[in-house]
Amino acid sequence: MSASVIKVVVVSGSLRAPSRTHGLLQALVERLQARLPNLDVHWVRIAALADVLSGSLERDSASAALQPHLQAIEQADLLLVGSPVYRASYTGLFKHLFDLVDHQSLKGVPVVLAATGGSERHALMIDHQLRPLFAFFQAHTLPYGLYASVEAFDQHRLVEPAQYERIERVIDTVNTFFQIPVATAA
Repeated sequence: MSASVIKVVVVSGSLRAPSRTHGLLQALVERLQARLPNLDVHWVRIAALADVLSGSLERDSASAALQPHLQAIEQADLLLVGSPVYRASYTGLFKHLFDLVDHQSLKGVPVVLAATGGSERHALMIDHQLRPLFAFFQAHTLPYGLYASVEAFDQHRLVEPAQYERIERVIDTVNTFFQIPVATAA
């Protein structure tokens, strides 16, 4: 396995903390860290940045508190992005964050797409909203998206075994993308 560090940026698009979206992304990060030890993980939590994000109308005038997060996104080796479904799409502040990201910076960057919602009928938001957003950036959206409805959580913690199986499939695609051999049990 390569000893180089993979810069992972996790964008949690929920407007609330705690949230199921954060819980889904947290479970993904924990499993990813267990399988890939050389990760440098940077979290971007929309709930914590709402005030500075909404006050930043253009990149040139973006808040100093927001700049390190924008730079982390633009320098990421891997993005893990998630949003709750609001009116069949991602949250407005999630979109606004990516409106401030340099449009050339994500070319070829692998992106894991995730969403949470009230029922399974919202799962298509990943393909109808998130995938086109990152296609604009010419990012490489990985084929498996993660969607979890309310039933998959206890409070804000992911508990559904099927979701963990999906996470493992996602991590397999991350391993393939970075050409990291899959570890076998001894």
